[in-house]
Amino acid sequence: MALDAVALHAVVDAGKDVVPARAQMATTLGFHIILACLGIALPTIVLLAEFIGLRRNDETALRLARRWSQVMAVLIAVGAVTGTVLSFEMGLLWPGLMRRYGAVLGIPFALEGLFFFLEAIFAGIYLWGWRRLPPWAHWWSGTPIALSGIFGAMSVVAVNSWMNQPGGFTERDGVITSVNPWQVFFNAAFDYQVPHMILAAYMVTGFLVASVYAAGILRGRRDRYHYTGFAVGFVPAAVLTPFQIFVGDTAARAIARDQPVKFAAMEYVPRTSRNVPEWIGGVYVDGRVVGGVKIPYLDSLLVGFRPSTKVIGWESVPPDMRPPAISLIHLCFDVMVVLGTLLLLAGLWALYEWWRRRRLPPGRLFWLLGLISGPAATVAMEAGWVVTEVGRQPWVVYRLMRTSEAATTNEGVAVTLTLIVILYAVLGVGTIAILRMLARRWRGGDAEEAAVPYGPPDVPRDAPEGEKAR
Repeated sequence: MALDAVALHAVVDAGKDVVPARAQMATTLGFHIILACLGIALPTIVLLAEFIGLRRNDETALRLARRWSQVMAVLIAVGAVTGTVLSFEMGLLWPGLMRRYGAVLGIPFALEGLFFFLEAIFAGIYLWGWRRLPPWAHWWSGTPIALSGIFGAMSVVAVNSWMNQPGGFTERDGVITSVNPWQVFFNAAFDYQVPHMILAAYMVTGFLVASVYAAGILRGRRDRYHYTGFAVGFVPAAVLTPFQIFVGDTAARAIARDQPVKFAAMEYVPRTSRNVPEWIGGVYVDGRVVGGVKIPYLDSLLVGFRPSTKVIGWESVPPDMRPPAISLIHLCFDVMVVLGTLLLLAGLWALYEWWRRRRLPPGRLFWLLGLISGPAATVAMEAGWVVTEVGRQPWVVYRLMRTSEAATTNEGVAVTLTLIVILYAVLGVGTIAILRMLARRWRGGDAEEAAVPYGPPDVPRDAPEGEKAR
């Protein structure tokens, strides 16, 4: 029997309710994390557009900022719903975890709640403040939204990084007797996991914004409005991509040190050895990799910068302590790396063209890359979370609590999973419908929206198509 199947059966046998509980959590988190990324980074993109507009008296940038702020409001509202579901799931699906470690996890979760309230309050002020506040006062009213999104993300990811590298508490006979909040928040995995997630959020948001305007340009809307919308999203995301790759490389080496079995699954390392090759692609079946490309010594070089570096294999622990679905972990890791590299190349292409000719690449291939950059960044981010969560199994708190100990023993999880899928399908369709409705209204030149806040005089409704809002 293949190793993946053995490990999976071991996990399932350890607790029958683990699979449905994890499926519901994965469904909820997989949907919410996209909204979370937009909630973290879209306020900064909006503020960047408004800053450009105010600094340069740029009508186009101000119009983009005004419209994007409406999109931001919609996404914050939907994200509040999906985030609330997640908060209830922590107690309902994982009572063992919260019963034992609630005193530890409650601190960063409480901070995240405070930052979310601040974000919501200042989002209301910012939306209300268009044309009501002085220009720069209005811009400054938006900065707490961006900062709250970042600090809220730090708080949530601090919980996940603590689950990967727990510490900062004293436990006697299964009871938490004291907690050091500083050590809990700034745990051993915080330094690489939090920057990795926040950078991912900015990449996902920037490239998604760029994708929308790349689609318009491919349809022939080659006006300043679309080029500006593309650049304001694409440039920050492209600038951050090499930093993300550096942080990811650092994180991989830290995982090889702190969670060697997870790293072994990521890189197909069954036995502890030196001169370990790197596998690109492939499926692990019956003790061998099928369909992958083998690069000799590269894995050892990446871990310790020497071919002789020892890399720990998953056979260093018993089968019931190995993650299930080894091939899934490895392929998701490869997807994340390949898509990140593709986004890096797209940014370098744009940089080269700007350096040589002070323009973005005019060819259709570049704009097709721009179109897929948003979905590519989103898929890479989701794949990274699969690696993080599946790779930690069978532990919910690494080496302290198994997932089977944390999961609910109540029946009915399949029913709630079905309800969650229906709810999120309705939310997803509804959100897309609202955003498309806004886009149609903007392309039609809505009279109430025509005036540019703080900018030049209003654009007449009968102005040439290139000058109208789209």
